[in-house]
Amino acid sequence: MIKDTALIFEGGGMRASYTAGVVVTLLEEGIEFADVYGISAGSSHTVNYLSKDIERSRLSFVEFMATPGACGWGQLLRGKGYFSAEYIYEIASRPGAELPYDFDAFLNNPGRPHVEAYEYETGQTVSWSKEDMPTLLDLARRVRASSTMPFFMPPVRINGHTYFDGGIGDSWGISLAQAKKDGYKKFFIVRTQMKSYRKSPDKNPLLTKMLMSKYKGIAKRTQERYIYYNAILDEIDELAEKGEAYVFCPKAMTIKNTTIDQKLLKESYRKGYEHAREELPRWRDFL
Repeated sequence: MIKDTALIFEGGGMRASYTAGVVVTLLEEGIEFADVYGISAGSSHTVNYLSKDIERSRLSFVEFMATPGACGWGQLLRGKGYFSAEYIYEIASRPGAELPYDFDAFLNNPGRPHVEAYEYETGQTVSWSKEDMPTLLDLARRVRASSTMPFFMPPVRINGHTYFDGGIGDSWGISLAQAKKDGYKKFFIVRTQMKSYRKSPDKNPLLTKMLMSKYKGIAKRTQERYIYYNAILDEIDELAEKGEAYVFCPKAMTIKNTTIDQKLLKESYRKGYEHAREELPRWRDFL
């Protein structure tokens, strides 16, 4: 088990169909990290990786999106979210359901998950560990909370608190700060955007405020995110130049975080998997 390097999965909605190929490759090759960090879609990668379920790691971001009731504008209009969060995370993961999760395998894996979300009432970022996930439902609700994109999904209530996507928390989508806080100085970072990508300012700030008007402050954090997110990307580039980080970036990103078209998702996964296999020798050299 790799104990000197933190594995970090960036969020990015359905762009994670590309990086699901990284999860599958790590599992196929038996590459195990002691600490795994994930936010939003990266939190799904985190728990799938720690359950060592190769098939689920792929299905979660490809074929499962074709399941009736899983996603779409109809689900959003019914108040369930563009991605029907309760169904995706809490119902479909149950034993015998459409996308069952091997919770026993997760518990038996000595690897430690770190899942982040934004707590609305306090404005604080929370990081949940395995101790916060004693049951499958506890795990599912925390991964759901970390993945709750404002407007596109209804917020999650856990122990009397309201949670939103970890991407608007203090790590801004990539848990580098938390991994550093935990003492890591070497990082294997899996991004869902090309190396050259930098986020632009919100082009429709008034629309953002209107769509998120129910929750004060969420629109502001969403609109400010590009500043902090881009700063983290600059830091990651510096770490890579110094040999302290290996950064996997898609060669091209042709889908959006809300893409649900099966043809596009399957092609995204295929390209990501082939890219991961291509880079595998360099992963081994770094690790």
